[in-house]
Amino acid sequence: MGKAEVKIIECPRDAMQGIKKPIPTSWKVQYINALLEVGFDTIDFGSFVSPKAIPQMADTSEVLEQLNLSKSSSGLLAIVANQRGGQEACRKSEIEYIGYPYSISPTFLKRNINKDTTEAFEIALDLKKMADEHQKALVVYISMAFGNPYSDEWGIDLLREHTGKLVENGINIISISDTVGIADPDKVHHVFDSLLKKFREIEFGLHLHTTSKAWYEKIDAAYLAGCRRFDSVLNGLGGCPMAGPDLVGNVRTTDLLQYFEDKGIQTGIDAEKLLVAAELAKNMI
Repeated sequence: MGKAEVKIIECPRDAMQGIKKPIPTSWKVQYINALLEVGFDTIDFGSFVSPKAIPQMADTSEVLEQLNLSKSSSGLLAIVANQRGGQEACRKSEIEYIGYPYSISPTFLKRNINKDTTEAFEIALDLKKMADEHQKALVVYISMAFGNPYSDEWGIDLLREHTGKLVENGINIISISDTVGIADPDKVHHVFDSLLKKFREIEFGLHLHTTSKAWYEKIDAAYLAGCRRFDSVLNGLGGCPMAGPDLVGNVRTTDLLQYFEDKGIQTGIDAEKLLVAAELAKNMI
């Protein structure tokens, strides 16, 4: 198992948050502990958001207290939607990354975090300051980065403008998100090629919601454009509950890893440990 040439971010939080039936805390602990042994760069394990909005994540602190990080090289990432969530995440020394769902779609921002674009940007700045003060890294997700179903304005210039404002304020990990699965391979390549050429020092990732048949060409387009950070989920579940009723899923981790294996690209993943976690993932629902 060679040194990883790409970063794989496993996202059990995204898989679990849309499941209505409560998942036992004990099972979440068992599952995430299994993921911690696989070799993922980062595990998006939970969120500090309103339990009324996302009840499945209400036990994030309880889960965190029971995780075994002693033998894991994976960093933990928690999603927050405002300063209060950021403060809670910053109090947890085990958390390395704070994730924040920004967007260039005003309608999505209103639906997801009940803020307008100006307010959402101010939250990002506050979270960056908190993260720096607590030796954590802020990951900003630009949701609806490839377009939106609301007839809100979209264009590569608008995306670059918002990205530039984030970069100017010291944010250097930005995940480009296809929240509702509307990107095509040409647009994926165009977006990453454009952003990576303009912001060469920034770590851009791809958080892709897609159908099980359309993922390959989009992943390939992002990789060929220079993206080296990819989010995925073992069982392919997930999608933003606030985006609308027609959820598409995340890229399956096994599919993503097969893509890289076929190209001879090292991922740093322990195949045997992955199988153990994959068996547990079957019991999520």
